[in-house]
Amino acid sequence: MTHDLVAALRPLLTAEARAEAHASGSDPGDLEQTVWLRLLERLAAHGPPRAPEDWLRRAVRAESRRIRRRARHERPYGTEPADLTAAGPEQLALAAAHHRALRAAVVRLPGRCPRLLQALFSPRDLTYREVAGELGISQGNLGPERSRCLGCLRRLLTPEVAAREVRG
Repeated sequence: MTHDLVAALRPLLTAEARAEAHASGSDPGDLEQTVWLRLLERLAAHGPPRAPEDWLRRAVRAESRRIRRRARHERPYGTEPADLTAAGPEQLALAAAHHRALRAAVVRLPGRCPRLLQALFSPRDLTYREVAGELGISQGNLGPERSRCLGCLRRLLTPEVAAREVRG
C-alpha cells in the first residue's frame, strides 16, 4: 500500500467509519482498522482497487453489515465464563498441603481426640447424638471434650504455623 493511497483515503475512511459505526453498534476505530486490513488483503491479492473511494465506502458498509449480523447471532453469557473466584493450581496445591498437615496433626492428638475430630468433621455430617453413640460417650461430654481436643490441636499446630511465617 502506498503512502499516497493511505494519505488520500484516511479522512474518507475516518468519516465513513464514524457514520456507520453507530448503526452497527461498533467502535469507529475498530471499524476503521478492519477496513484497513481488508484493503491490505485486497492489495496483496488483486492490487489496488480501480476506484479506491468507492471501494472504501462499500467496504465500510460491508463490514458494518457483518458486525450487525454477528451481533444478532451472538448471545451474552448469563455469568462470566471465567470464574475468578476459582482457585488456581497454586492455591489448590497449598490447600492440599494444609489439609495434609492438619490430618497429620489430628492423628498425633492424644486419647480419643483423633476419633472425635474425625467423627465431628466427617463428610457424613453426623449429629452430636450419632457422634456420641459412635464413640461410646455421653452427648453432654462432647462439647467440653471437643474444646479440649481443639485446644490440643491448636497447640500442636502453633509451632508448625509459626515456623512457616516469613521473618524479616
